[in-house]
Amino acid sequence: MSKKQKRTEKFLAAMTYGAFIFTFSVLVFIIAFILFKGVPHLKPSLFSLKYTSENVSLMPALISTLIMTAISIAISVPLGVFSAIYLVEYAKRGNKVVNLIRLTTETLSGIPSIIYGLFGLLFFVTYLGWGFSVLAGSFTLSIMILPLIIRSSEEALKAVPDSYREGSFGLGAGKLRTVFRVVLPAAIPGIFAGIILAVGRIVGETAALIYTAGTVAQVPKDLLQSARTLSVHMFALSSEGLHTGEAYATAVVLLILVVVINTVSAMVAKRIGGKA
Repeated sequence: MSKKQKRTEKFLAAMTYGAFIFTFSVLVFIIAFILFKGVPHLKPSLFSLKYTSENVSLMPALISTLIMTAISIAISVPLGVFSAIYLVEYAKRGNKVVNLIRLTTETLSGIPSIIYGLFGLLFFVTYLGWGFSVLAGSFTLSIMILPLIIRSSEEALKAVPDSYREGSFGLGAGKLRTVFRVVLPAAIPGIFAGIILAVGRIVGETAALIYTAGTVAQVPKDLLQSARTLSVHMFALSSEGLHTGEAYATAVVLLILVVVINTVSAMVAKRIGGKA
């Protein structure tokens, strides 16, 4: 190796370490800033089931966040995973229709969330007559995260070696059995990674939900009632300017919620992957 190549290698290594240190430092700073601003304002009254103008409780928003996340994932995950299975396992490679579908999903992934919110407002809220409701917000979120789940599931299925499929076919298994008993279990960790990203987008979404789920701070009694998520709750408090400390406290709870969901999902994916 020449001296020029050695200098280039050292420079690239230094750039890599520098990028890592910078990214990690920014992450630590953001987390520390949120904790510093929000932890002092955490108090038992913030976890009351009833929201009032004196006690801006975040518990109704937390419950609404969990409900919308569960409904959105329940709708989008089966559709996304089965679509990915068709694209990878059943559709002919090089098919123009398949390429068009992939191009469409990639395009939908880049659309701003407020566009989804306007669509949800026009279709679910107005045309279907659901009004500002948990159901309208959940369906809008499920459409928004569907391209992400399709693409991540597709890449996870592609990453499964063809030898798995060939071995299964060699033992006499059919196509359907091979997909669901061999290929899909091996792709579970990658699929869960996409689901984790989708959950992160759901719990952090604001614009689309303001237009579809509304901003009512209450525990929804049914799916056709309006509600607000933690991100919308935080936005409302900070925009009012009267409860900035409570908005930071909500950010702390939102951060903890994301960490817990990601940790649990990673544990489930690891256990399923280990069984597979």
